[in-house]
Amino acid sequence: QVQLVESGGGLVQPGGSLRLSCAASGSIFSIRAMGWYRQAPGKQREFVATITDGSATTYADSVKGRFTISRDNAKNTVYLQMNSLKPEDTAVYLCNADLMLKAGWPLAMYWGKGALVTVSP
Repeated sequence: QVQLVESGGGLVQPGGSLRLSCAASGSIFSIRAMGWYRQAPGKQREFVATITDGSATTYADSVKGRFTISRDNAKNTVYLQMNSLKPEDTAVYLCNADLMLKAGWPLAMYWGKGALVTVSP
């Protein structure tokens, strides 16, 4: 069974930093892309960032210049370095992966359960 597990969430003051991690485990042939979404209380889920297996990155305008996504392909792990955090960044951050279970199989999307990030004085 494929599993995505986020870690690194917590409480941080405005202007502070946090680093989220998401590790994919199970029988996986390859991961084409991994990314992050977030959902704030009472708000719709929104895109944050993605990174491909070739390290091409995409960011939401709201986090450009503050967040950095990276990955370790050997560990099937994606990271989100969050700097200059604002109260409006408070949300549950969800990890996702677009992966192939076996060579030649169709790609499938998997999601983690989420990690809570709270930005407050």
